[in-house]
Amino acid sequence: MKTNLITREGYDALRQELDYLWREERPEITKKVSWAASLGDRSENADYQYNKKRLREIDRRIRYLQKRLDDLRVIDYSPEQEGRAFFGAWVEIENDDGETKRFRIVGVDEIYGRHDYISIDSPMARALLKKEVGDEVVVETPAAKAYWYVLNISYS
Repeated sequence: MKTNLITREGYDALRQELDYLWREERPEITKKVSWAASLGDRSENADYQYNKKRLREIDRRIRYLQKRLDDLRVIDYSPEQEGRAFFGAWVEIENDDGETKRFRIVGVDEIYGRHDYISIDSPMARALLKKEVGDEVVVETPAAKAYWYVLNISYS
């Protein structure tokens, strides 16, 4: 299940992507399709076929972003969150082997292309919610239970 939460930064990034696709990339690709179509036979025109396909991809992404942005709920930082792990928190954890990890708990739309972000829907994020520095976190994994300790929580 997708949670419809997003940080302010994530929302702004999706909004910028939508704006770029709509105002810059789509008009440019439309010009290329028109130019390629004016050359004549479209069945063997690689420029026409490639750009037409790219235009469909852009339109699909634009439709998705427009719908998704309407469904999302932006969660901004609140001072009451300080000291506990909630949505938008940077959390540093360590296990018994001394392995440490640092990541931010964000919405599912923000994790792609980032190795330091985890989805609020992930088992690790669910286990970390409402924890404080020094707390032990038990994460259910397919292999076994994993034990982690919260070292640091910040929102900047």
